[in-house]
Amino acid sequence: MNVLEGSGELRVVPAAGERELADWRAVHNAIIPTAVLSAEEVRERAGRNRLETAYLDGVAVGCSTVRPPDEETPAATVIARVLPEYRRRGFGTALYERGLAHARTLSEDGVETVVLASNEEGLRFALARGFTEVERYLLPGDTIPFVALRLA
Repeated sequence: MNVLEGSGELRVVPAAGERELADWRAVHNAIIPTAVLSAEEVRERAGRNRLETAYLDGVAVGCSTVRPPDEETPAATVIARVLPEYRRRGFGTALYERGLAHARTLSEDGVETVVLASNEEGLRFALARGFTEVERYLLPGDTIPFVALRLA
């Protein structure tokens, strides 16, 4: 998959093996430092969600999560994360579009996303793609809220 000329080849793979899971975790934890995940927590998430890791020339630059609907949320959830130094090169769009296509097969009740409120670029990204804010919430012990958004 070529993304923006001069950016190299972006390769997106399932986070199934130990390397991909570790890279997924590293990207997640860098972008969401308020909710750092252990290796065990990532393996557990991989069992119930679709996790993918994005590589540029062998270097992990992003990751994504697609959560199926559950008792609390009838919509599927798509989250695309790209490390700050790799943003604005089309990688987030590539991850988001892959996740969105999969999410639409999981739910007829729409698509949601979640962004850490301090991630202003992530919020702008979601709003530019038609998401609207529906809720802000704090996890126990946190001081920075998460923003839940729904695709309009």
